[in-house]
Amino acid sequence: MELNENADLDTNQVEDMRGSRGGGGGGLRFPSPGSSGGGGGLPIPGLGGKAGIGLTVLIVLCLLGFLFLGRGNLGALGDLGGLASGDDTGSQQSDLGEACAAGNPNRFDDPACRNLLYVNSIQAYWQRALPETFGRPYEMATTRYFSGAVSTGCGNATSGVGPFYCPADNHVYIDLSFYDELANRFGARGQFAQPYVLAHEYGHHVQALLGTEAAMRRAQQRDPANANAYSVMLELQADCYAGVWAKAATQTTSATGQALFKSLTPQDIQEALEAAAAVGDDTIQKRSTGRVDESAFTHGSAQQRQQWFNQGYTTGDPKQCNTFGNAI
Repeated sequence: MELNENADLDTNQVEDMRGSRGGGGGGLRFPSPGSSGGGGGLPIPGLGGKAGIGLTVLIVLCLLGFLFLGRGNLGALGDLGGLASGDDTGSQQSDLGEACAAGNPNRFDDPACRNLLYVNSIQAYWQRALPETFGRPYEMATTRYFSGAVSTGCGNATSGVGPFYCPADNHVYIDLSFYDELANRFGARGQFAQPYVLAHEYGHHVQALLGTEAAMRRAQQRDPANANAYSVMLELQADCYAGVWAKAATQTTSATGQALFKSLTPQDIQEALEAAAAVGDDTIQKRSTGRVDESAFTHGSAQQRQQWFNQGYTTGDPKQCNTFGNAI
């Protein structure tokens, strides 16, 4: 993977909240299948010494597959104290603009700047592809970097939740230290694991825009016995959408027409596939308990996640990402 060192980046697509005040409190609210609520995430089992988390919670909150929670009761979360505000956030945002400016020759040594480029590329793709493929306009979603804890429209979150998309405020949230966990604890060490994570989360944003998530939730309510199966379909589609973006990544450009990626290699795609396998339900379950329970899958097996990422990458067509069939 080679990034364009001269590309101008849109820092408005990322808010750097690291070091600001936020988070704490009761945490994101995860409803039982079929109910409506707010929040969701990509937890790292055992992160931060939380060894007491039960197996059911670990499965429901397993890595890289934000289990969407409906919009219906988001307002019932009440005033969460607001996202961090004040000089801290403004200073961090200003620092991000300076650090990621094209005049800084070492900017892509900083994961914050690399991820800014990934976000720019992913959204540039969907700005074109969503209206072309589905006849729907694309609405931008800001990524928010945080450290430790953050308050969101879906509730309060800690780093242990991992990256997630919050449909209540249309933001993607990530503590960049997550990538260290993904590499060191789960073996997904390649650089392209990072844009795979973000492209998966933006896949959930696309599902929200298209009404797919809402339709999935209604299906869960009608058929609660198969709620986990519907969740798996949603997650695998987000993986497929990530693959579709990867296929087009080298064609994405900045607002001024500069290429964002100079090249991708087969090794980059292999790194994405390895990351997908590392966060399969069966992989997580084996690591956590030493056994596999397919009935508890909510995100898909390693093989399924690789299969659907590859489906998106091979076809380059979002319409080939229909993991639901006629189920919704």
